[in-house]
Amino acid sequence: MKGIVYKSTGSWYTVKTESGEFLECRIKGKFRMKGIKSTNPIAVGDYVDYDLDETADVVTGVITNIHDRKNYIVRKSVNLSKQLHIIASNIDRLFILVTINNPVTTTSFIDRLLVTAEAYGIEAIIVFNKVDTFDEATLDEQLFLQHIYTEIGYQCIRVSAAEGKGLDKLKDLMRDKVSMFTGHSGVGKSTLVNALEPSLNLKTKQISEQHQQGQHTTTFAEMFDLSFGAKIIDTPGIRGFGIVEMEKPEIGDYFPEFFALKDQCKFNNCLHKEEPHCAIKDALDNDAIFWSRYKSYIQILDGEEEHYRTDIYADGRNQEE
Repeated sequence: MKGIVYKSTGSWYTVKTESGEFLECRIKGKFRMKGIKSTNPIAVGDYVDYDLDETADVVTGVITNIHDRKNYIVRKSVNLSKQLHIIASNIDRLFILVTINNPVTTTSFIDRLLVTAEAYGIEAIIVFNKVDTFDEATLDEQLFLQHIYTEIGYQCIRVSAAEGKGLDKLKDLMRDKVSMFTGHSGVGKSTLVNALEPSLNLKTKQISEQHQQGQHTTTFAEMFDLSFGAKIIDTPGIRGFGIVEMEKPEIGDYFPEFFALKDQCKFNNCLHKEEPHCAIKDALDNDAIFWSRYKSYIQILDGEEEHYRTDIYADGRNQEE
């Protein structure tokens, strides 16, 4: 029997069966012995085979097989940095929720998510949320960020869950797709899902006034069927996003504006750092590539961790300056 994993709590998995019912399933121990390097061998969005276990008072299932994934989003495990954590799989569109200062979303964080989406073949769309709260300075910063990513080729939309702005556009982009919402804690993922589908009534919390950081409301990734013909995967808020499973020479390929110029570099294995006659550095000097993107690239290349509060503005300044 086949089904789709809709929720994972670490030890139990909620599977939607082919008949449309939900079944609580556990996993056979041998899955953890198959050389899977992730902390979670099964993720939300996985297609699985299962057998019924009718020995207990309540019928449950035992997952016996995981179907091949077309893609997935991974990050470094919080507790085991050498392992990866699969956030979700089989995703059509990744919506990166961005807020300017409520809480701050850094360009480094955005770029790391975009690089991961490029690496795993997932279409990424940037959603600027809480636009109803913007003052003039915040609006200028948001529009500049939108300019950067639109120039690169990413679709950007502006929404306000509180006022319902942009929701019709967002629904159109989600219809007939499996979408994943991601972003820092407090950017309004659950609030936005509630605005799209009020009957879900997901829990939400306010931003911490002292630190302007979000409080975690979603504990586990979970997929929901929406009334307008879409599926949404709601995920826990992320403080930082670690890049995994990438070799240094390939990182630049996941920056589309770098990839478009790489054949003009003198050396085929150019890392766009110290090498002479580098087309990417020339473009940077000529303002054809944005400094924030290059700084994100160097951070990832050098294996630096993303800093949640002290990172870079779109124009390359440090936030701590």
